[in-house]
Amino acid sequence: MTEKQWTAFVEYREWLKGKCHEWMAFAGELYPLQKAASQNDTPEYPLETAVVYNRAYDEVQPQDEIKLIVIGDNPGKDEQLAKNNRYLVGQSGKVAEGFFRKNKELNVDFRKNVIIMNKTPVHTAKTKHLKYLCKNGSDEIKNLIAQSQELMAQKAAELHQKLIEGKKKGDKNPELWIVGYSELKGKKIFSKYRDTLRQSYSEKYWENVYLYHHFSMNRFLVDLKEYLKKQDLPIEQALSEIGIQHRKEIYGE
Repeated sequence: MTEKQWTAFVEYREWLKGKCHEWMAFAGELYPLQKAASQNDTPEYPLETAVVYNRAYDEVQPQDEIKLIVIGDNPGKDEQLAKNNRYLVGQSGKVAEGFFRKNKELNVDFRKNVIIMNKTPVHTAKTKHLKYLCKNGSDEIKNLIAQSQELMAQKAAELHQKLIEGKKKGDKNPELWIVGYSELKGKKIFSKYRDTLRQSYSEKYWENVYLYHHFSMNRFLVDLKEYLKKQDLPIEQALSEIGIQHRKEIYGE
């Protein structure tokens, strides 16, 4: 990273670390809600971290090259384990790692060249369980989930744009991928994130934002495979076209 990029990353990292520590004050109410939300459709698992800071950020070094920001939904069962406290380390993360390892022409190491974010750091076993938390939690919990989305969207946009502004002359613009966009539609759980993200971008940088199906259940790979069946394209071009297509589905632009 250039000095400007590194400074922007450190500012984001320290901000998130502080906010997650602050939001853990709600753990007493979150834990029973998170457990209750999972009881009907999730095998019992050790619930260890209510609000998850991504410890992988602490391993990023100034000499690392950041080529991509990937934004998932929220920390799941594997991500919240105390031994992990990292984003996209479950099955979805393994799919993502394998995808970039297989497609070497993209020149991206998922664990070295990618900053992984979420739309909220509040844990649930499944993303849909966030609705349970909002429905059954106090006003403070509802506000936490809404505020965390708003702030996470603002900070993602801010960091992404600073990474572009701070890149070396001639380098490709770092991209931002949102993986998992079904809950961005209409008035669904991540509508606050959707709207705040767009409002936080200047026009000249918005074209570097792409939307995709999630890595979970191989939806990302299936979508890409179906697209390549219809058009024989280099994978980088296919990814760009798919990402723009899905962005237009959500944002109309």
